[in-house]
Amino acid sequence: MEKKIAWVTDTSALLDEKFIQDNHIHVLPLNIVFEEGALRETVDMTHDEFYEKLRNAKKHPKTSQPSIGEVVDLYKSLKEQGYTCAIAIHTSQHLSGTYQSAFTAAEQAEFEVYPVDSKIGSFPMMKMIEIGQQLEREGYEPDYIVERINELADNSELSFIPASLSQLHKSGRVSGTQAFLSNLLNIKVIITFENGKPVMKEKVRAASRAKVYVQNLLNTDLETSIVPEVAVIHCNNEEGAIAWKNALENEYPLISFYVLPLSACVGVHAGEGTLGLSWVRQPELAPLKQKEAELVTI
Repeated sequence: MEKKIAWVTDTSALLDEKFIQDNHIHVLPLNIVFEEGALRETVDMTHDEFYEKLRNAKKHPKTSQPSIGEVVDLYKSLKEQGYTCAIAIHTSQHLSGTYQSAFTAAEQAEFEVYPVDSKIGSFPMMKMIEIGQQLEREGYEPDYIVERINELADNSELSFIPASLSQLHKSGRVSGTQAFLSNLLNIKVIITFENGKPVMKEKVRAASRAKVYVQNLLNTDLETSIVPEVAVIHCNNEEGAIAWKNALENEYPLISFYVLPLSACVGVHAGEGTLGLSWVRQPELAPLKQKEAELVTI
């Protein structure tokens, strides 16, 4: 029996509404927990409202995953709608328990789910859905689609530069002394993902040098891989992202650049003004040997 696949993700991907509607994506909102309670990203507040609340918050907010009941309800609803399974692409399990919750929720809902740890967030998650759906249209089975998505996860990069260390200090990621000295000396840190974990990769003086460092990471990948698209990502800093995009387009005329906001959950920790780059090294989308053999037989 041909499987009808539902596509599920969470707001760490921060897909725009048109992409969600055009591709029939089911999105689980992550929560930002302020003093007055939890607010669901993109549902209970806009990004403008989030940053306004963040600026005025007396107590630094926290983030939390969707409740297990919310995930179970979604899976039950998908089953009732006639879907036979779901491919659920979630943010890195080192950032959120959403990926692990998918296994428990699938069991409780008695629904077949293929959870995927994207090992990242933002732009690469969108590419995983795009390419996964392309493979679905070409007739591949969910097991194979998930295998290829996992390869994309291993070929995804995301590096960002917090505007300051103030938010990282508030969220407990750096000490008060580190934050004070960083702001005093105009030191910028570069945070990248390594096997799903965000790590402080480098510290440099001035934002311009931090951008050069991130661009050099891109240059290194370009020496051995094809990178057709790059997203300039930001936390409520569209003006800065557009300026960087314009400069990059002049320097890399063969790459398509996009400006994309980061999830509010990143904004909680990295802070307003953050900029970065994200890309996916292009893998070969070769068919399975088994499918090749079937074609030869025919």
